Amino acid sequence: MQSALTEKFHTTFGRGPEIVARAPGRIEFIGNHTDYNGGTVLGAAIDRGVWVALARRNDGRRRFVSDRRGEVVEVSAERLEKLSGGQSWVNYPLGVLAALPASGVRVPAGFDYLAMSDLPAGAGLSSSAAIELASALAFSAAEGERPSRGALVTAARHAENNFVGVPCGILDQGVSGFGRRDHLVFIDCRGPRFDLVPLPASAHFWIFNTHKKHALVDGMYTARHRECMEAAQALGVPLLADASAGMLAAAQGRLSVAAEKRARHIIAEIERVARAVAALRAGDLGAVGRLLTASHRSSQMLFENSTEELDFLVDASIETPGVHGARLTGGGFGGAVMTMASAAFGATAAEIIASRYEKRFGSRPDILHTRTDEGAALVSP
Repeated sequence: MQSALTEKFHTTFGRGPEIVARAPGRIEFIGNHTDYNGGTVLGAAIDRGVWVALARRNDGRRRFVSDRRGEVVEVSAERLEKLSGGQSWVNYPLGVLAALPASGVRVPAGFDYLAMSDLPAGAGLSSSAAIELASALAFSAAEGERPSRGALVTAARHAENNFVGVPCGILDQGVSGFGRRDHLVFIDCRGPRFDLVPLPASAHFWIFNTHKKHALVDGMYTARHRECMEAAQALGVPLLADASAGMLAAAQGRLSVAAEKRARHIIAEIERVARAVAALRAGDLGAVGRLLTASHRSSQMLFENSTEELDFLVDASIETPGVHGARLTGGGFGGAVMTMASAAFGATAAEIIASRYEKRFGSRPDILHTRTDEGAALVSP
């Protein structure tokens, strides 16, 4: 990927990059929509991600290009404005350019910028957080700045919340920033506080991408966020992480049906995260797998952010020998299913599941066998 990045940078801009940064995509392991509710979550940085190459300019021009969009997009350094249509991907690095100076980090006035990715689009693996983290590293390095990993994660989340307009929590950026090979990232989102939980080497991740892309900015993600805030207000707490099952039972009749179901999911999901951490530390992948599947059922029935396609993949996975558990990963409303399996589950079993899916829905899901990887970092050009 890096050699292709350098070659395309030369072809597009007529020179080589000065800085290259990479940030991984992530698997939301367990903790669906708990992050912006102040709860806890587990995620894994994976061995697919986004690379950003940068070279400074002395004329103040800012030129952006992506391997998935051939058009060079030029924006003014004087005024940061959201773009639309086929240029909307540039809003992620633009948001970072707006966020870093607000936290005291200098950014270059002019530059040529190229992003490349080997993350499948629309699969719920958070390419948005990866491009934000890689951009933040590249922009800050161009000015000789070395902000802390926590500061980079905070700036990336600020970009997505306040410039792009997605009311996400810290999960995506936190896992992409703090990931480590052979570990999961535990996040207490209220702090936020980050920790690492060892992942047994026998655990394998298989991602089934349905190609059903979700539109988070103006879609159901925002509606779920609103319903969770409504539930917290009705329960008299700042966020649902402060609520309990007893409080919810005592509030019957004060919440809308939708808000009550969202609250039930979040309260139980936070408990599942705690149990998953304990099971991982004990090396009990069977118990972890059962929690993953229970998480999906809660998303399916209570949070209502699953789809028929995702449910089918979960059902087909857990019926297959060698699978510990399966669940949707990411915001939901399409995207992908994560299956955690032992070495007994391999490519042949995955292809059988994909064939069953194709027979049912008329299209074939992508299959991605992933492993954990390191978090965002600068790479030599």
